[in-house]
Amino acid sequence: MANRNVSVVTEFILLGLTDNPDLNTALFVLFLSIYLVTVVGNAWIIAVIWVSAQLHSPKYFFLCQLAFLDFCYSSVFIPKMLVNYITGQKSISYHGCLLQYSFVNMFLTTECFLLAAMAYDRYVAICCPLHYKGLMTHTFCVHLVTACYLVGSASSLTHLSSLLSLSFCGPNVINHYFCDIPLLFQLSCSDTQSSEILFIVFSGTISVTTFLIVVSSYLGILRTVLKLHSTRSRYKAFSTCASHLTVVTLFYGTVIFTYLGSSSSYPRDRAKILSIFYTLLLPVLNFLIYSVRNREAKEAMKRIILRKVFAHIIVVTTIVKKESIALANGTFQVSQRPELIQMAGNNFTEVTVFILSGFANYPELQVSLFLMFLFIYLFTVLGNLGLIMLIRIDSQLHTPMYFFLSNLAFIDIFYSSTVTPKALVNFQSQQKTISFVACFVQMYFFVGLVCSECFLLGSMAYDRYIAICNPLLYSVVMSQKVCNWLGALPYAIGFTNSLVSVCVISSLSFCDSSINHFFCDTTALLALSCADAFSSEMVIFILAGITLLSSLLLITVTYTAIISAILRIQSTAGRQKAFSTCASHLMGVTIFYGSLIFTYLQPDNTSSLTQAQVASVFYTIVIPMLNPLIYSLRNKDVKNALLRVIHRKLLS
Repeated sequence: MANRNVSVVTEFILLGLTDNPDLNTALFVLFLSIYLVTVVGNAWIIAVIWVSAQLHSPKYFFLCQLAFLDFCYSSVFIPKMLVNYITGQKSISYHGCLLQYSFVNMFLTTECFLLAAMAYDRYVAICCPLHYKGLMTHTFCVHLVTACYLVGSASSLTHLSSLLSLSFCGPNVINHYFCDIPLLFQLSCSDTQSSEILFIVFSGTISVTTFLIVVSSYLGILRTVLKLHSTRSRYKAFSTCASHLTVVTLFYGTVIFTYLGSSSSYPRDRAKILSIFYTLLLPVLNFLIYSVRNREAKEAMKRIILRKVFAHIIVVTTIVKKESIALANGTFQVSQRPELIQMAGNNFTEVTVFILSGFANYPELQVSLFLMFLFIYLFTVLGNLGLIMLIRIDSQLHTPMYFFLSNLAFIDIFYSSTVTPKALVNFQSQQKTISFVACFVQMYFFVGLVCSECFLLGSMAYDRYIAICNPLLYSVVMSQKVCNWLGALPYAIGFTNSLVSVCVISSLSFCDSSINHFFCDTTALLALSCADAFSSEMVIFILAGITLLSSLLLITVTYTAIISAILRIQSTAGRQKAFSTCASHLMGVTIFYGSLIFTYLQPDNTSSLTQAQVASVFYTIVIPMLNPLIYSLRNKDVKNALLRVIHRKLLS
């Protein structure tokens, strides 16, 4: 009898990301931009693969399907979000909500199995290259893709029938920006235990099955790659699956992290923010990863553009380019193949001096580069030294935030002083040499200070997390003792990492003394080794990966919590004040990690070496100069302290 007095839900209310109407315009512009980039980017990938005959291979057939899935996946809920922001009505019909989730589930499940199929394709290409064309035929690829769509459709229909069996007669407010099934379970007035078990079983089976296929494929790939004797062959094998491995890591990482959180807290702001990553950003990132980091795709795009825009001169430019490449390969073939030097026995001189040949090919720029580097270095030293003195003099800046900032300024001074003075000397000298010992001392301090800055930025992020998320306990948690530990640990970890790197690289033998850089970088020195440096490269790669990923993960987690806390603040002024306390640090982190990733995730070719030199100028010389500007011009406390000091000096 009670059920007859309960109205049946005919529509749901999607609360979206935030209930602040002031942010609607900004969110509308943001999501519209993301959607346009997703649609245009993935449509462009499909068009390039379709037009370019050189991309008619199984790898790009699967990539074309992935781009199509990302396009459809984004189109399921972003248009509805945009309409809600324009109209201000956040409702969605009952059937529209169920259909939206059904399509989301179908495309997500299909993408899981498609990524597994792409992993199998890479496994066959690397482990069975002679049988690749025979195994990965067009018919077999079509069958694999069809199976992915069929499994996705079956999963979607199963969940849809489960939802249709539930009744919704109570609250109809969904605290999310799309209809997600855990939220629908919470709103149902029926017994959802069997439906929830079905959801867990299906989702778990799909996730575990596809993940095991991916892991098994990459274990086979890794085992095959480690059997290769040539370092160049290993790099080539890894490069063919680097993009796919990046996408798999991002996709499974965000989905697992979102749905394996505490069910009692679902769907708090943290879950909504995380779901933005795999629902909105991943379709954009897939396009960027498979275009920016894929040389074949970039070359295909260039060919299409050149064919359309420069139809009459493409023949001449192509011939000139091929001849110059052939000439360059013929000139440097012996020096680029250390195994030929090894075959000659020990008939090479032990290297005692290195030549820093970075920017040596531009003699007309030496004076300009000298003046630019000198100006930046003087500004860096004076700016960071002034920041340290200001924090020390002004008692109002004796807080944990400025304690870490003074340490950052200290690192920037010595970080820049490790590289820039020697570069200035070389710009004015004909002999751009550096001794063997001095080279490794420079590398030791350079690597140690870079790693220290990575973890110091993590300590600063943790400080901002405590200040915003636990303001009442801030002075207790961030005591002087804790700050000293958080300040000392980055140095200890950084220089331990550096010591291991120096010991590993210094144990190698070097057949060439010309370093294609303006300072002694680890990658440049590894390229000079005349022995098999694969084990050393793996050690350096693992150390660098742990340093970057652990510090970046710490920063990402803290800022996720910070954003979640800020979005819960009701007052607009309160949100702005909270954001302003971490805006400078966030900008510094973005610039620092962005330049590092851009420098060291380039493909291994000559043009990218030049790009790496230019990019390394940014994070070795320019960033230490930018940090005092970022933390002073954008920091009201620092500006007020500077005015107080100036005023005090004038009065005295």
